[in-house]
Amino acid sequence: MLEGALLKVNGLHVSYGGVQAVRGVSLEVRAGEITALLGANGAGKSSTLLSIVGAVRPKAGSVMFDGRDITGLTPDALVRRGIGLIPEGGRVFARQSVLQNLRLGAYVVAGAGVQRQRLDQVFALFPRLAERRTQVAGTLSGGERQMLAIGRALMSGPRLLLVDEPSLGLSPLLVETVFDTLADLNRHGISILLVEQNMAQALEVATRAYVMQSGAIALQGSAAEISSSDEVRRAYLGL
Repeated sequence: MLEGALLKVNGLHVSYGGVQAVRGVSLEVRAGEITALLGANGAGKSSTLLSIVGAVRPKAGSVMFDGRDITGLTPDALVRRGIGLIPEGGRVFARQSVLQNLRLGAYVVAGAGVQRQRLDQVFALFPRLAERRTQVAGTLSGGERQMLAIGRALMSGPRLLLVDEPSLGLSPLLVETVFDTLADLNRHGISILLVEQNMAQALEVATRAYVMQSGAIALQGSAAEISSSDEVRRAYLGL
């Protein structure tokens, strides 16, 4: 059952030097839903996400999580508050093993018992990672690295997952697997902000969607409304 806004972004502006990448973006992720942030490459999606997670300091605007202002907090502080990030391209610690990567994701977790429980949950979700627990992460396939990136984020026990371009570089079959996994995590109570260029796939799992164009929100509505409008699909999504 959907509740109020868990994440609320108000009037966000992000600039790099003299270039304005994000212009007055406002959006929200309600508790219990998947919200998609869509748009072409260069539309400002990743800059928006980076400012939410504290990797980039916004020039103006605010970010609220669970009713508290988290604007400009560091990524580790956000993890402690219940926000997990799955970075673009399934980035992992390439020289560390699968098991070491997962344990690094649990650095904010107090108690060895809780860490073991979450590790068991990740291995149940991704049996392939259990098989490769001693393997160096840099030698994994692209799909396996994406699994590891998701698993590492889950080790902190997040209430909200910020997912950046999970389909990037994956085969269509693996893309389907990753999106099925995200939908399953959402059914188990994790809210998700999904930043994605694969718009058709994202709209299949999302409840609501925002479309970015030239650094601003050009369109918002339910995923069903956006995906069913031929005019919207041609003008904003290129579908």
